[in-house]
Amino acid sequence: MTTTECAEDGSAALRDCLAHWPSGVAVVTTVDGDGVRRGFTATAFSSLSARPPLVLVCLDRSADCHPAFDRAGAMAVHLLREDQAGLAERFATKGVDKYAGVASTPGLDRVPLLDGVLARMECELVDRFDGGDHVILVGLVRRSEVFSGRPLVYCGRAFRSLPAEESAGKSPV
Repeated sequence: MTTTECAEDGSAALRDCLAHWPSGVAVVTTVDGDGVRRGFTATAFSSLSARPPLVLVCLDRSADCHPAFDRAGAMAVHLLREDQAGLAERFATKGVDKYAGVASTPGLDRVPLLDGVLARMECELVDRFDGGDHVILVGLVRRSEVFSGRPLVYCGRAFRSLPAEESAGKSPV
């Protein structure tokens, strides 16, 4: 066991602790007022409510796309497949053309829908909350689609795949 006392801001210790927690990987997209496609990679994503169908995602306020999401009326959340670590890295990198060579089609409010993902949700952005150095975006899911594949996971500061299922239909219990 390792115990770390938190410094005044506690950020490094918290990041070290959370590095042990596996998360799914999502790419979140929108379009700004000039019609420019924007997006970011998120591991801080969660369902929030079934009725109404709400999801939340956390966006770093220092992200290049923060102003676009601050004013957007809609977003799309894309859950990535295990073979899409490169896409996750691209949308996590500042100063690159995130959409170069990425197939997408316009969805709700012209928000880009990425092709070839595990699942995607088109959302109306219904609320935003302060989350320290992040903003918490709340989306009302208007449409969702599930495709085939296995999820991309982030844990230990690396992208990973889940172990293969031993046999389809076999209960783990």
